[in-house]
Amino acid sequence: MTERKPAGMSFESFVDKQIREAEARGAFDSLSGSGRPLPDAGDTSYDELWWVKRKMAREGISVLPPALALRKEAEDALQAAYEAPSEAAARRIIAAVNQKISDMMLRPPPGPPLGRKPYDVEQVAREWRERHQD
Repeated sequence: MTERKPAGMSFESFVDKQIREAEARGAFDSLSGSGRPLPDAGDTSYDELWWVKRKMAREGISVLPPALALRKEAEDALQAAYEAPSEAAARRIIAAVNQKISDMMLRPPPGPPLGRKPYDVEQVAREWRERHQD
């Protein structure tokens, strides 16, 4: 649309005319997505950050609040400790995540509470030994 709306013509009529002319030229014939429904066409709520969320979904990025990210990391660390090749390695994994948990307990970030306390290293080591007895 490069021309200006003529004086005295309603805006709707001007736009309709532009669309009709473009259709006649075939400007809409080979558009990507032709014949498919618009994405999110049924969503009636408005979100200012819709484009950020769509980009993150497309890129496979997820961002959690720090406390939730640490909860996930703690669960993964416990599983990694159970699967560690040695008791010493399991202790190192748990000690590292315990340090992060302790740090967050001292300086809580904004967002949901951590809801996690440091693991008992001796208990995890005992469970590691039980899982690795042959």
